[in-house]
Amino acid sequence: MAHFDLPLDQLRTYRPELPVPDDFDAFWERTLAESRDAAWAPRLEPVDTGLTLVDVHDVAFAGFGGDTIRGWWQVPAASAPRAIVVEFVGYSGGRGPAHEVGSFPLAGCARLIVDTRGQGWGHWSMGGATADPHGSGSQAPGVMTRGIESPETYYYRRAFTDAALAVDAARALAPGLPVFVAGGSQGGGLSIAAAALAGDVAGAMPDVPFLCDFPRATTLVDSMPYGEIRTYLSAHRDRIDDVYRTLSYFDGVTLASRATAPALFSVALMDAICPPSTVFGAFNAWGAEDKEIEVYPFNNHEGGGGAQRAAQLAWLGRRLG
Repeated sequence: MAHFDLPLDQLRTYRPELPVPDDFDAFWERTLAESRDAAWAPRLEPVDTGLTLVDVHDVAFAGFGGDTIRGWWQVPAASAPRAIVVEFVGYSGGRGPAHEVGSFPLAGCARLIVDTRGQGWGHWSMGGATADPHGSGSQAPGVMTRGIESPETYYYRRAFTDAALAVDAARALAPGLPVFVAGGSQGGGLSIAAAALAGDVAGAMPDVPFLCDFPRATTLVDSMPYGEIRTYLSAHRDRIDDVYRTLSYFDGVTLASRATAPALFSVALMDAICPPSTVFGAFNAWGAEDKEIEVYPFNNHEGGGGAQRAAQLAWLGRRLG
C-alpha cells in the first residue's frame, strides 16, 4: 500500500484528544491489586531443546485473577544474564516452540516469552498453551470484541493484566536484574500496557504497536484485527457509544502517557494494519522524554524486521552500558 496516512511532519506532532474515563487510573489500580492478591510464585520445568548456549524452561505464572499463563524462560547457559527482556507476541500467535530463542538470550539477557491467553491460532506461529477461561457475550470472530460490553469483562483487561504480571514473574525469577519489555504489533501494545501498569521497568521496545488510538484506527482502515470491531458494530448498531467507552480504558495512547521508562518505538509508513498515526499517537504521548522512534517509509506491517531487531540490540546495549 502507498502512503495513506498523514505526512511524516504531521505524524511527528500528532496528538489525538481521546476521552479518558474519570476512573481510568483507579480501574487499573483495582484490577492489578485484585490479581496480585490472587497471585502465586512462578513455576519452572526444564525443557530439553538440544541447545547448548541457552537453557530453556517451561514457565507458568499467575495472570489475571490467578489464571495460569505459560511462557518460555530462556537464559544464557554459560554466564549470568545481565538483564531480562519480557517479550509479547503478535495477534493470534502463541509462544512458539521452546528452541526458538531469538536474539536476546544470545545478547546476554534472560528472555521471558509470554503466551497470550486464548490465542495461538495464527498460521504464522506455533499454537499457544494458555486458555482464557472467561466467557463472553456476542462477539466477532477473534478476541477484539470478546466481552466488549463492559471494561470489567473485556478481553484486554485480562491480557493487559497478564502482561503487567509477567513483569512481576520475571522479577521473581531473577531478582535484581533490570527488566525491559518488548513486542511487535499486539506484542507492542502489550509492551506499552506492561510499561504503564507494572511500573519501574528499565525500558520498553514497542514495535509497530497495535491497540492504539482506537477511534482513528477503526475508522481509517478496514483490515483485521481492527476490522473485528467494525464487523461487530455493523451488527450491533446501538452499541457504538458503549463499545468506544469500553475501549477508552485500553487505548495504548492513554496508557503510553502513564509510562515513565525510556522507549524505542518503530513505525512503518505503509502499515495498513497499525496505521502510522496511531503509532505516533502513542509515541508522542509517551510519558518519558527519553524516547526514540525508528521510521520505515516503505514498509507495511512487517516494519523494520531484522533492521529493527539490530536497532533494539544496540539500544539495549547502550542502556546496559
